[in-house]
Amino acid sequence: MPELPEVETTRRGISPHITGQLIEQVIVRDRRLRWPVPVGLEQRITGQKIHGVSRRAKYLLLHLDDCELIVHLGMSGNLRFLPDSTAAATHDHVDWVFATGTLRLNDPRRFGCVLLTKHAATHRLIAKLGPEPLDSGFTTEHLQAACQGRKVAIKQLLMNAHVVVGIGNIYASEALFRAGINPRRAAGNISRERLHALVAAVRAVLEESIEQGGTTLRDFVGGDGRPGYFRIALKVYERAAEPCERCGAPIRRIVQGQRATYYCVECQR
Repeated sequence: MPELPEVETTRRGISPHITGQLIEQVIVRDRRLRWPVPVGLEQRITGQKIHGVSRRAKYLLLHLDDCELIVHLGMSGNLRFLPDSTAAATHDHVDWVFATGTLRLNDPRRFGCVLLTKHAATHRLIAKLGPEPLDSGFTTEHLQAACQGRKVAIKQLLMNAHVVVGIGNIYASEALFRAGINPRRAAGNISRERLHALVAAVRAVLEESIEQGGTTLRDFVGGDGRPGYFRIALKVYERAAEPCERCGAPIRRIVQGQRATYYCVECQR
């Protein structure tokens, strides 16, 4: 699933092409996404201007004249700006057509969404989300309060969007490695000093991934069609049985919450 760096990479890729542009046409080829594309969306937003593109957690927000669109890339989707002459492929579900080209949503597994709302900040998908990990609200104090008295594994807590948004499986594993924390450790049993290191590690790994255009493990491409190159910098994720770059011990793979977790048994305590 595209995580925060991949969604931010997409935002940066498409924003220069569509901000300030009028939507000339909307084409919906398949409404059967995770939540159906609203009937009448085409007529409702045609002729409106895109005033900006922002991101909240893993959602992209397109700000129009009198409404906003919430777009999610699902498990394997991408949003790209293409020349108008580009023929639609099998899983190209929604087009926004501008004078300069077409913004196209491709979503093979149809787990994404395109939703219309008056104010995205108050929408049920967004209103109760936790702080952004790269913003000032994600502090050691915030994380310590979220961990206090909790028996849940720290990796599971990091992936809880009510605690902090946008940290999916890849970056939770990588940040915990950098902070030297075992992903199975109970959140409430981690010292403030170590949580401080974890906050710094989360910020660092996300910032570095954004700089590299995200992580392409299988089929992710950014808004400009390029793959993400952070994969070459991964220290533990999908490196089961390979030697740890710090100590040489084999990286271990376990399953937590039906998701694969990778860590070093020697470096992470």
